[in-house]
Amino acid sequence: QVRERLKKQVVEMKEKFPGFRPGLAILQVGNRDDSNLYINMKLKAAAEIGISANHIKLPNTATEADVLKCIASLNGDPAVHGFIVQLPLDSDKPINTEKITNAVAPEKDVDGLSSINAGKLSRGDLGDCFIPCTPKGCMELIRQTGIQVAGKRAVVVGRSKIVGAPMHDLLLWNHATVTTCHSKTSTLAEEVGKADILVVAAGKAEMVKGEWIKPGAIVIDCGINHVPDSTKASGKRVVGDVAYSTAKEKASYITPVPGGVGPMTVAMLMQSTVESAQRFLEKFQPGKWNIQYNQLTLKVPVPSDIEISQSCIPKPIDQVAKEVGLLPDEVELYGQTKAKVHLSALKRLKNQPDGKYIVVTGITPTPLGEGKSTTTVGLVQALGAHLHQNVFACVRQPSQGPTFGIKGGAAGGGYCQVIPMEEFNLHLTGDIHAITAANNLVAAAVDARIFHELTQTDQALYNRLVPSVNGVRKFSDIQIRRLQKLGINKTDPTALTKEEVNLFVRLDIDPGTITWQRVLDTNDRFLRKITIGQSPTEKGFSRMAQFDITVSSEIMAVLALSDGLDDMKKRLGRMVVASSKRGEPVTTDDLGVTGALAVLMKDAVKPNLMQTLEGTPVFVHAGPFANIAHGNSSVLADKIALKLVGKEGFVVTEAGFGADIGMEKFFNIKCRYSGLRPHVVVLVATVRALKMHGGGPAVTAGVPLPKEYMEENLQLLAKGCSNLNKQIQNARMFGVPVVVAVNAFKTDTKAELALVVQLAKEAGAFEAVECTHWAEGGKGAVALAQAVQRASQTPSNFRFLYNVEFPVIDKIRLIAQQIYGASDIELLPEAQEKVSVYTKQGFGNLPICMAKTHLSLSHDPEQKGAPTGFILPIRDIRASVGAGFLYPLVGTMSTMPGLPTRPCFYDIDLDPASGEVNGLF
Repeated sequence: QVRERLKKQVVEMKEKFPGFRPGLAILQVGNRDDSNLYINMKLKAAAEIGISANHIKLPNTATEADVLKCIASLNGDPAVHGFIVQLPLDSDKPINTEKITNAVAPEKDVDGLSSINAGKLSRGDLGDCFIPCTPKGCMELIRQTGIQVAGKRAVVVGRSKIVGAPMHDLLLWNHATVTTCHSKTSTLAEEVGKADILVVAAGKAEMVKGEWIKPGAIVIDCGINHVPDSTKASGKRVVGDVAYSTAKEKASYITPVPGGVGPMTVAMLMQSTVESAQRFLEKFQPGKWNIQYNQLTLKVPVPSDIEISQSCIPKPIDQVAKEVGLLPDEVELYGQTKAKVHLSALKRLKNQPDGKYIVVTGITPTPLGEGKSTTTVGLVQALGAHLHQNVFACVRQPSQGPTFGIKGGAAGGGYCQVIPMEEFNLHLTGDIHAITAANNLVAAAVDARIFHELTQTDQALYNRLVPSVNGVRKFSDIQIRRLQKLGINKTDPTALTKEEVNLFVRLDIDPGTITWQRVLDTNDRFLRKITIGQSPTEKGFSRMAQFDITVSSEIMAVLALSDGLDDMKKRLGRMVVASSKRGEPVTTDDLGVTGALAVLMKDAVKPNLMQTLEGTPVFVHAGPFANIAHGNSSVLADKIALKLVGKEGFVVTEAGFGADIGMEKFFNIKCRYSGLRPHVVVLVATVRALKMHGGGPAVTAGVPLPKEYMEENLQLLAKGCSNLNKQIQNARMFGVPVVVAVNAFKTDTKAELALVVQLAKEAGAFEAVECTHWAEGGKGAVALAQAVQRASQTPSNFRFLYNVEFPVIDKIRLIAQQIYGASDIELLPEAQEKVSVYTKQGFGNLPICMAKTHLSLSHDPEQKGAPTGFILPIRDIRASVGAGFLYPLVGTMSTMPGLPTRPCFYDIDLDPASGEVNGLF
């Protein structure tokens, strides 16, 4: 009866949570026959009910440390909801049984033997503990008789920690009057005779006589004893602690031995396992966050960003992880305020439905700023702390270069920030440093390979590439892949012909085609063009090269677009660094460096968990350039977040630059590779930025703003809304509803804000909302959040702009005409040649990632508003094959910023007394 009920509960669990199964682990030390028998009974019962049971068997040579290590592993295994240590421990080493049972996590201690569960039971916390299975089974048997336990006189014979003591507590908290007896009780027969309910667990054969028992009593016999019996083949038979033959004449109900308490004990173990699994689902089920939000203390005027950040005490990051449903073994702490999240979380949650996917973008940027990052954070604070929705922000990690250069921090602003902002803006967890190391390893490998090929014969190269170790030569795995690529299906290094050796050892890189540069996460203009190889040891091999800033590395784009370790490793191996003199692409896999890159990047692939000022969770992961790369945070962060928020939750991510650049790449590149489909576009605009697009005067840093931006000017504003109109059309071109966020400044008038809202709606926006989140935090973005909620309920008919199978030129033309407003494109000779080369090399079916100025819809940064009829010049085309796109160059792109006359570092300082960072903004 119990098993059938449990079987039904497990089926219901699986239907509600596809792919889920309650998990039971049984840890055995040694090989006792009786233990093997009991374990087999438990495994059989688990299989019948639908519980996934795992039997872990340690040898009798196992030490206490071995057992504790195994328990620690099971404690942290999310697939194990309950586990038991089979007693007694059959080891020839001394093991403290009490220490072992107390090492089991209380929430998984389905045997109820830990001191914590025993303590809770003794205090009467029956709903918050696991009860030992035999007493629990005895109680179930008593209930099945139909007797009312409350008010009855109960006697328990035996006081063991496993049965007697917990049985006493269980009966007591079910309102019986309980007496505990044992072998030393002098009036045992008299006490037994008073019992309405008698539970015997003394471990002595037929200790309780039938004539002692009160007529009509309920007798539960827990004993298992062997007595001599010459009629049995074994020479013995099993009896209980009660003389059954005489007791059954007086008792109204008595359990037989064997076949009474034993099977019910096993059933209770299964019930506790199912209960533990149910508790697990309640605790970690997406859609049921129990999150503590931080209350903001708003000040007027609004203090500096770092003052606000440092005035807020962040929650411990392990608390944030727990609140959003991450398991302890899925979180790798980096101090108190940041952590990495293991990709195992995505595997665990794979059958959960995704939440709503929101992308924040903006009008074409101006020096006056639009506040996309601030709006992203404000929106999630509003959805979470004010509307109590499950919500995650997924943002890019900023480059450290601009932090010390001219831009400052990138954690949002005002009362909408990711905190601690100094951690966010500086090293974080070292991902950018890992990319720097990996990128420069490739650069070193390229030049070293050219050098060695120039200075050695084929045989010398071969002897060094495939050395003899203890008389044995062996290809590494990556070398086998190269042989297969060359069509050489041999694994014996001695079997290659001279021609095959030549093909294998000679990458024959053409130095003039090298596209792989060294990188550094510092703004340094003097590294934009350098000469390498000037030392005499390089034997005259020198060439012109350059440094780029780290976030422009293709490895950063690979990180952002990978959907797992395996995918990242494949992408790293496909990266093209140059062409051979035969015109064939040379990859990192050809260089033999793929595995090493994966090792350097193995931690960087895990998203970084942080929080906002109001305590909502944030993933900070990857930070690719938005011009020569796609300018979006990682696919992995978005995927994990979408699972964690659950079906009704929201994930808000931000695309770099304006909608014509970051959003277009978000749709055509990121969504194409991730398979994710957005529900809403949030388009950020400001009155003063729109005035600049209407023809407002230029602004200069450090000089007061011209009066056109400080005073009401509806005519200038209306003209500038042409850019807003075009960007709304761009978003709608992909079939996604648009909500416009008008980021208000104190100089904006009501008429100006109303005009932007009106024109946005006329242009096709689902809704346009005035926002004041910079000064008010999430409270100032509640109306925006509500509009996003409504928009997310409308149909999203998402579609790509182009088919990747289209010719390269056609894909470029579609983006230029449809998104930018160009009348056509013009390919310069170098770009025409690259189209031919990449198509021939098999890269023609990659998506397009336009490298264009972000300051205009056109190629001319001075052209504001929404220019049309221009010809878009394509100077060159380059390939990021590992990341998976071609990037046409429209004009000249700087990939290494320089420091201004007065860099930000003048204001950045450390207080030695408090350890606080000052001057970041």
